[in-house]
Amino acid sequence: MADQLTERSQNILEAIVEDYIASAEPVGSRAISRRHSFNLSPASVRNVMADLEDMGLLCSPHTSAGRIPTEKGFQYYIDTLLHVRDLNSNEKQNLRKSYRFQGMKMEDVMQEVGRVLSGLSKYTGLVMAPKFSSTVFRQIEFVRLSQGRVLVIYVSETGLVQNKVIEADRSLTAQQLEKISNYLNAELTGLSIQEVRTKLNQELQEERILYDQMKQQALKLSCAALQDEVENQVYVSGASLMLEQPEFSTPEQMRRLIKTLESKKLLVDLLDRSQLAQGVQIFIGSDSSHIDLEGCSLITSNFSNKKGAIGSLGVIGPVRMDYSQVIPIVDFTAQLVSRVLEREIE
Repeated sequence: MADQLTERSQNILEAIVEDYIASAEPVGSRAISRRHSFNLSPASVRNVMADLEDMGLLCSPHTSAGRIPTEKGFQYYIDTLLHVRDLNSNEKQNLRKSYRFQGMKMEDVMQEVGRVLSGLSKYTGLVMAPKFSSTVFRQIEFVRLSQGRVLVIYVSETGLVQNKVIEADRSLTAQQLEKISNYLNAELTGLSIQEVRTKLNQELQEERILYDQMKQQALKLSCAALQDEVENQVYVSGASLMLEQPEFSTPEQMRRLIKTLESKKLLVDLLDRSQLAQGVQIFIGSDSSHIDLEGCSLITSNFSNKKGAIGSLGVIGPVRMDYSQVIPIVDFTAQLVSRVLEREIE
């Protein structure tokens, strides 16, 4: 594709994309000639626009004389023409001040990140907390409920809390459960969940534990508590801001957008995919393989700590998104959150 576009064609496509991002209106040849110093007549611009339309990079909405970029056009712009600048020191400092992490639990940090991402971008902020299996064990508690059920409260090194109800021996008392918690906390603290699972399974196979009833109960309870993957936690902030975009002004468009933002499975899948690569990832509309994301783009980046806990954050907005503004915000925010995670476990 790149070798098919002359420098003139690239310049005009770039101008159309950026004018459309700014105005949300079809861009005409006369406007291009007037706003940009190409030294081209409207007729010459029209000829280039016609070629770009033939290539599938532009389209004509309704009967308008202007053109708008297609998803293919936006993809070419992002891959070839987009200039993403680094944030300067003042912008980085202002971004740091936007986040108030001091004294927050990790769940609150995740919500704060989504809120600020939404506020800065004017779109919808998304944050997926680190996967349960990638977290590091700090503490586990068992609370006796009724009818042989026990509430398990698991706390990770980064402060994430997971709750789960499991079936247990009806004869277990609160005192026995406390003793089991103390034993496990002494044995397992500092291990990743995957290491915990491996250790528990190995010890269950050893016959010597059969002579220690308390230890056997502890291993069985903790295996039951940690054997299944806990659902990913996704925090969504500023969903209403998307409804203010002109692309989602009709009832049908609104319904589709709301369904997308309410689909936890879709959001988890997209954020999971972003963890397969380093750096900022951009998913554009139908190119994301999700029909529900049609008309939207998602910009994501990962955050992590030295012990392997990996989460994702990002901004979802219309395909007509200001990528040059949003990309550095998402990238730097991921770096900030990674540093917060590191401090939590030092």
